Amino acid sequence: MLTILGFTMIATFLVLIMLKKMSPIAALVLIPALFCVFVGKGAKLGDYVIDGVTSLAPTAAMLMFAIVYFGVMIDVGLFDPIVRGILKFCKADPLRIVVGTAVLAAIVSLDGDGSTTFMITVSAMYPLYKRLKMSLVVMTGVAAMANGVMNTLPWGGPTARAATALKVSASDIFVPMIPALAVGMLAVLVLSYVLGRRERKRLGVLTLDEVLVEEPETETVLVGAGGDGSKLARTGGSGSGSGTDADADVELPDGDEGFQGLDPDRPTLRPKLYWFNALLTVTLLTAMIMEWLPIPVLFLLGAALALTVNFPHMPDQKARLGAHAENVLNVSGMVFAAAVFTGVLQGTGMVDHMATWLVGNIPDGMGPHMAFVTGVLSIPLTYFMSNDGFYFGIVPVLAEAGNAHGVSTLEIARASLVGQPLHMSSPLVPAVYVLVGMAKVEFGDHTRFVVKWAALTSLVVLGAGILFGII
Repeated sequence: MLTILGFTMIATFLVLIMLKKMSPIAALVLIPALFCVFVGKGAKLGDYVIDGVTSLAPTAAMLMFAIVYFGVMIDVGLFDPIVRGILKFCKADPLRIVVGTAVLAAIVSLDGDGSTTFMITVSAMYPLYKRLKMSLVVMTGVAAMANGVMNTLPWGGPTARAATALKVSASDIFVPMIPALAVGMLAVLVLSYVLGRRERKRLGVLTLDEVLVEEPETETVLVGAGGDGSKLARTGGSGSGSGTDADADVELPDGDEGFQGLDPDRPTLRPKLYWFNALLTVTLLTAMIMEWLPIPVLFLLGAALALTVNFPHMPDQKARLGAHAENVLNVSGMVFAAAVFTGVLQGTGMVDHMATWLVGNIPDGMGPHMAFVTGVLSIPLTYFMSNDGFYFGIVPVLAEAGNAHGVSTLEIARASLVGQPLHMSSPLVPAVYVLVGMAKVEFGDHTRFVVKWAALTSLVVLGAGILFGII
C-alpha cells in the first residue's frame, strides 16, 4: 500500500505542477500533507515536517548566502571577462546563444555547485534570450543538463556519496568514467546545436540593434547591476539575409531602464578589487573542496567578507542585500517547502517501500547485468529521490545484488552516476529553483521540456559506459 501511495503522490505532484493547477510551493506542501493523512499518520505530520526542515536547513542556509555571495561577485564584475567571451561568440545568433549557454554552464559547473552555475549562466544569458524572444525553457533545460553531467565531479556530490556508501575511492569511480561523461557532455552540445537551429529557424538571425528597435521592453531581471544602470553593451551578429558578420555596439533606447545586461559602466563594479575578489572566490572554492569548514559556514563568512570589502558603507551593503533579497526568499522558501515533501516520503516509509519494490522486481536473470540495471534505475530514482536517499539507501542494496553475480562494486558505483543529467531538474533539488526563478520560467514548463532530453542524455552516458567497458 505504501508503495502505491508513494508513486501516486509523486505522480500527483508532477501532474499538478506541469498542468499549472498548483504552484510548486503549494504542491510541495499540500500534496504530501494530504497523503500523510491517507497513510493514517496525520498525527505525525508535524514530526515529519520538522525532521525534513532540520535535514534541509543547512542546504537552505548555504543557498541563501551563496546567492548573496555570487550575486555580489556578479555585481562587482568578477565574471565579466568570461561572460564577455561567451557573448562575443554568441552575438545575436540563436544557435550560438544556445550552444554558448551549454558551454558557459559547463565551465562554471567546475566549482561543483549548481546554484552558482545557474546564477551566473542566467545572469549572462537571460538578456539575450529575452531580447531575441527565444524560448527560456531552452536556456533552463540546456543549463540543467550541462550542469547535470558536470555534477559528477568528485567534489560535486554524487561521486562522493557513492564512494562513501560503497567504501571505495572517489577517484576509482570518477576517472574511468571520464570518457563516458565526455560523450554525455558532447551529447548536450549536440542537443544544444539542434535546439539552437530550431530557434534560429523560428526567429532568424538578427543584430541586437534591430531587436531593440523592434520592440522596447521593460522586463526586469537581476543580472550584474542588481538594479543599477541602464545600458546594454553587446556585439551584433550577422544580418538575417546577408550571411556576413556586422559588428555594432548597441545601447538601449531611452526610458528602457528596467532591462539590464552586464553593463560595463554599472556603479557596482570594483575593478581595483578584481584580484582580491578572484582570490577570495578561489579560496572559498578550495575550502569547499578540501572541506575545511561546512559549506554553509564558508558561504556565510564569504558573503560577509565580500560585502564588507567591496561595499564598506552600510547603505551600499543594504542596497546589495535588497537587490538579491527576492532570489534569496524564493529559493529558501522553495527549499523549506520541499522539506515537507521529503519529510513525508521518508517519515512514512514510502521511499523504503518503493525502493524495496523496485529492487525486488528485478528478474533473477538480470543478476549478471546489475551494472546496467543500476544505470537504468538511477535515471528515475535520482529524479524522484534525493541523492542521499539513492546513494545511501538504494545503491548499497544494488551493489550487494551485483556482487552475488560477480559484478564489481566499482561498476555499480559508476553506473549509479548515469542519472545525474535528469537529477538536476528534480523537484527535490534546491538549485533548480534558483534556475527557474531567475529565468522567470514556470517549473512545470521546465519539467515538461527537459525530462525527455535529460533522460536521453543519461541513456547516452550509460551506452557510452557500456561501449567503453566502464560499466
